[in-house]
Amino acid sequence: MYSFIISMAALFLGYVLYGKFVEKIFVPDSSRTTPATSRADGVDFIAMPSWEVFLIQFLNIAGTGPIFGAIMGAKFGPSSFLWIVFGCIFAGAVHDYLSGMLSVRNGGAVLPELVGKYLGRRTKSVVLVFSVVLLLLVGTVFVYSPALILGDIAGDGGQGSIMLWVAVIFVYYIIATLLPVDKVIGKIYPFFAVALLFMAVALMVCLFVKWPAIPEFWDGLGNWGSKVGLDGQSIFPCLFITIACGAISGFHATQSPLMARCLSNEKQGRPIFYGSMITEGVVALIWAAVSSYFFFADGAAEVGSSISAAAPTVVTKVSGSWLGTLGGILAIMGVVAAPITSGDTAFRSSRLVIADFLKLDQKPIAKRLSIAIPIFIVASILLWFNVAKEDGFNIIWRYFGWANQTLAVFALWTATVYLVKESGPWQYIIALVPAVFMTSVCTTYISTATIGFNLPQAWTLPIALGSAAISVVLFYLWKRSWTAKA
Repeated sequence: MYSFIISMAALFLGYVLYGKFVEKIFVPDSSRTTPATSRADGVDFIAMPSWEVFLIQFLNIAGTGPIFGAIMGAKFGPSSFLWIVFGCIFAGAVHDYLSGMLSVRNGGAVLPELVGKYLGRRTKSVVLVFSVVLLLLVGTVFVYSPALILGDIAGDGGQGSIMLWVAVIFVYYIIATLLPVDKVIGKIYPFFAVALLFMAVALMVCLFVKWPAIPEFWDGLGNWGSKVGLDGQSIFPCLFITIACGAISGFHATQSPLMARCLSNEKQGRPIFYGSMITEGVVALIWAAVSSYFFFADGAAEVGSSISAAAPTVVTKVSGSWLGTLGGILAIMGVVAAPITSGDTAFRSSRLVIADFLKLDQKPIAKRLSIAIPIFIVASILLWFNVAKEDGFNIIWRYFGWANQTLAVFALWTATVYLVKESGPWQYIIALVPAVFMTSVCTTYISTATIGFNLPQAWTLPIALGSAAISVVLFYLWKRSWTAKA
């Protein structure tokens, strides 16, 4: 528990100290007119109270990632705590803040538009396709995963019950994607955010009351996976793909522009973008600690389960056992709401990305439908694959994990180039370091994973170091060229 407490304190200090440092480098200007005012349309560009924007941003990015990812990542041992802390402070929160503020500075532009401006039109085309594919994958997995939990709560985990919940959630997604952002999302998200935060705080209180003997940093930062049946997965790069939303996630770069269109003051950026990511890190850290107890300290036996339980089962078993009936319902409501509220904004983001590319005004409902209908047709096909194939969900989830982190690479390199051009002589380092690291992670994973090129695991270190070195060399060659021209 001491490692957990140290990690929580580090996240708080990270927001107070490093968050201010990042904000100082970007230099937000309260006198600038934001897109919420300059482009107000009553649909997507709407000025909203900062507390409401924060809660919406938090739920937009939360999903199942900081919960399921933390549960699966905890199997690697105490090193999962370190990745959540350092990843969240120095990579994820920086990524979210800069992608959100760049959108504010560029009229509420979505990620592909930002990439096109700073990395070039060819890269923009790649990111455009990447973004839409990722958002469709997010929408798909965030339909199916909450449906699994709801089917389990209803007492009938059979396929018929699951498909009923899939249909209900899918209909909601269609409605939320088409209506103005303040009509559905703005009304119900604050309530769901409170439920999710209640779940996290309640579980944290239970941790302090129980004070379980969970693994500490000094017990070893090596791979603990063999103790819980996690064989064949190395800490690098697998841990950094498994725990995404609780540390860094490219999906967030598609969500931050949604709220960038609702800010009335640039000074709101740090609490909303950087603060939401730190808050998500807290949720991930709590679930990592709970899962460490579940897997390594007889927690599974206490709640009547086994260490081989899947992430949704861990959620339902722990919440029901620790928090009682009412507390368990509220906790599970938060866990169910998180992926649903990320799923609907994923579809909404895909509509906006395509609309910006095609230059289609989204105020008329007919033009919204012209984009939304094809999106939901494709999503239906993915859902069919997800359900019809025996291992469909796991296959889609693995591709989603890699695509998610790869999109973060594009966002970080975009932020790096912006800081080179607009900031001081060294300030770009805050984005460059995580950009190089995540480039190495994603390249190594797709090279050695079974869903990728499946190269020998012995090649992991050379690929990691080589990809990092190449990215640094290419960056400084570009920087020297740009400086000479400038």
